[in-house]
Amino acid sequence: MDGTLNDPLWVRAAPISNFLQREPYEGQSPTEQTEVRIFYTKHEVYFGITCFDSDPSGIVATELRRDVSQELDDYFEIIIDSAHDRRNAYVFQVNPLGTQRDALITEEQRTDTGVGDGDPGWDGVWTSEARLTKQGWTATVSIPFSTLNFMQSRDVVWGINFKRFIRRKNEEDLWSGWRRVFGAARIGEAGELRGISDIGSGRLFIVKPYGLTGFSHFPSSALGTGLTPGTTALYTGGVDVKLGLRSNVVANLTANTDFADADVDSAQFNLTPYKLFYPEKRQFFLENAGVFNFPLGGDSGDLLLFSRQIGIDPITGQEVPINGGGKVTGSLGNFELGIMDVETRRSGPNPYANYAVMRVKRSLWGGSYVGVMGIDKRSGNPLDSFNQTVGADTRLVFFNNLVVNGYAAQTRTPGFLSGQTNLGVGFDYQANWLEVFAQHRRVGPNFNPEVGFLSRTDCICDYVDVNFKPRPKIRGVRDLNFESFLFHAPDTRHVLQTQEWQGTFRVDFHNGAYSDDDLVDIFIQRLVTPFNLYKNVFIPAGEYHWDRHQFTYGSSQSRRLMVNLFERFGSYYNGHLNEARIHSTYRRNERLSFEFSEQWNRFRLPISGGDFSVVFGGFQTNYSFSRFLTLSALIQMDTANTQAASANIRLRWNYRPDSDLFIVYTAGQRFASLVAANPAQFYENRFAIKYTYSWRP
Repeated sequence: MDGTLNDPLWVRAAPISNFLQREPYEGQSPTEQTEVRIFYTKHEVYFGITCFDSDPSGIVATELRRDVSQELDDYFEIIIDSAHDRRNAYVFQVNPLGTQRDALITEEQRTDTGVGDGDPGWDGVWTSEARLTKQGWTATVSIPFSTLNFMQSRDVVWGINFKRFIRRKNEEDLWSGWRRVFGAARIGEAGELRGISDIGSGRLFIVKPYGLTGFSHFPSSALGTGLTPGTTALYTGGVDVKLGLRSNVVANLTANTDFADADVDSAQFNLTPYKLFYPEKRQFFLENAGVFNFPLGGDSGDLLLFSRQIGIDPITGQEVPINGGGKVTGSLGNFELGIMDVETRRSGPNPYANYAVMRVKRSLWGGSYVGVMGIDKRSGNPLDSFNQTVGADTRLVFFNNLVVNGYAAQTRTPGFLSGQTNLGVGFDYQANWLEVFAQHRRVGPNFNPEVGFLSRTDCICDYVDVNFKPRPKIRGVRDLNFESFLFHAPDTRHVLQTQEWQGTFRVDFHNGAYSDDDLVDIFIQRLVTPFNLYKNVFIPAGEYHWDRHQFTYGSSQSRRLMVNLFERFGSYYNGHLNEARIHSTYRRNERLSFEFSEQWNRFRLPISGGDFSVVFGGFQTNYSFSRFLTLSALIQMDTANTQAASANIRLRWNYRPDSDLFIVYTAGQRFASLVAANPAQFYENRFAIKYTYSWRP
């Protein structure tokens, strides 16, 4: 298991080599040959991978950090449906340096292609090595059955698939499910692995205690906010437990949970009167999060359950201590189950609270399901002692590429008797040359999912998007996109609040470069109350009309230096707004990389103080001493805030599988506020040393 296939034992295994292209030429033979060999012992399964390459010097291998996206590298991916339910799977990804990324695919949910397949919040214990050779590159992967929580020992049938990505060619080759509308996330199209028998118990059982020390400092301006000004010593500890209850059912338990090692939020400036969405970054909530997914549609990613509402103050962004919690997730026959209970303690302006969640889905044909969810929040706030949410949803798949979905949800909040429902129905059709998405939602004025994310209430929202995607035979061009959408959103009294019509042209090149241009974006926005855009700048209530244009270019993703340029200009609230952005990445080698992003918003509005500019962005550098020791630094600036600069410096030493030492310094705010405006931030200096040890009894 040294990354080579020189051991004579590998020769005894018959290779799997019948891959086909998904991109760029569906169903054609790959431009490079790939072979996979499989062995197993009583406790582990082994994969030997050979990625032949006619030009080994063109192999891209620059990432040594575990669990980050490998979409800028060559990589190989193993997808294992160990329950053979054709819905869920584990993802194990390795690049030519042996760097690991693992993830979960739940209910065949697709993710952003810039991130990779599956939800990367799941972490498994497995080993990998890789070597560059004169013929390409090779890798060996060892996965314990306990990582898969696989306990069956006879008559084993797994769903399995393999994917190879060649970065410089932007080529994606799959063993099964290679049609463009499928991809690796379509677990129902995976192949089968048979012949594993007489294995030992694969029960998952991990106890992971942690210890933390350090200090936190708030300035005197934090007085009166519920935060304690001055310097406070940090010394705490806790434990996480992961236990396999049965095959494909896992319990996660946590006590005195800490998130010092979580990534900080990226700076954003809100140009709308609605909330901004920030993704979850805390490990306990990320693991198996797909089980609890209940989308409510909308252009902002509305969700019935949004775990960032637990343990983070939604206004200040400050962490709220968690006493403990637990969740059980997995499959029982044709049912997908998720149960979670978390308790937070009183901290600053936040009273104690308990959050209980249950999610059940009944699988139907071909990725279809019908499900229900219930959420109960109990709080020490006498004015808001409880908030309850119930919902039912369905996803029906027809002809492999037509999805019809619908949901109904209702909340209960003290003080409201009506207007607390949210109903939606829609469909999504995807073919190689055409995509059509449409949705109708009716959101009551008092619909209030306090443990969810909702960008707007009191809305009859209609959305239609049509994307025509021809693939002409033009040198260097992969496909063209002619896209247009209409969003029409009056309130429940049928008074128009928002309307947007956009026409877009996009071209994708074979090398990963692209141009994405909004030819026209026509907007109508009604403000029923003044909109606090910036410091003391308020846009008065009224109805506003404007139109804008956008030009975007991204360079080839296989080069060491990549640049993305963005320019949007036009009218904005009876004035003008120019948005200029640049994002660049330079990968010096596999150890050192730099990333720079900057946005300049120049406002010219016909109101008092309406001529101003906001500049924000960040600079990040990463240095990997090895695959197991990485130093990263992120510096951000935002001139819209009093404290315009923030920093996060983190050293991570993965000294043994699933065990880490973190040294983290943060100056600024770790988590962003979820309110609609651009609130002032509370500056915090925080230094923490966190030690975790993963123990298998």
